[in-house]
Amino acid sequence: MATRTALLIIDMQSFFEPMTSPPMLTNLTKLSTHFRSKGSLQIFTRHGHSQDELSGTTKNQLVRKWGAAGSIAYGSPDWELMPQIQKLADANRDENETEILAKNTYDSFINTKLEEVLREKGVERLVCCGVMTDCCVDTTARSAFNRGFETWVVKDACASANKTQHEAGLKGFGFAFGEVLTTEEALKRFE
Repeated sequence: MATRTALLIIDMQSFFEPMTSPPMLTNLTKLSTHFRSKGSLQIFTRHGHSQDELSGTTKNQLVRKWGAAGSIAYGSPDWELMPQIQKLADANRDENETEILAKNTYDSFINTKLEEVLREKGVERLVCCGVMTDCCVDTTARSAFNRGFETWVVKDACASANKTQHEAGLKGFGFAFGEVLTTEEALKRFE
């Protein structure tokens, strides 16, 4: 029996667009297209904060760390998925299973139904890509590993604020948690 695999596309929002590059977006699109062609589950996350979190009425560690001005408000233009990523989500929703999950921490499992969705669908392997490699991607991938999922991070379908941070996230994850692959390596394993 084949391992049920899901693609997790993390926080590809307008706020983070300056961190992305055409090759990274091309690779992420290849992965999404492959998963769509197989009818496989894709989950998109969208990071943001409520007005209560941004005003300090409700405590949030990330808002405390980055400040309200450095945080993404729910519903703002920065919160929206990048247009090319929204097209992927829309195309996938029309043909296959898809989820868009709102989150307010680095870890896509905290305060979301991600684990519930994965368990309901019988997912055993999670393929992670998106932004930021060393924050939300790494934290989520480690959390998946700790929950018993085989976890891959696709290094050329991830991005961060700079190359040093990107590589640090990949190095730490690859050392102790899961596999770090290129898009082509991941696609070959699915053949």
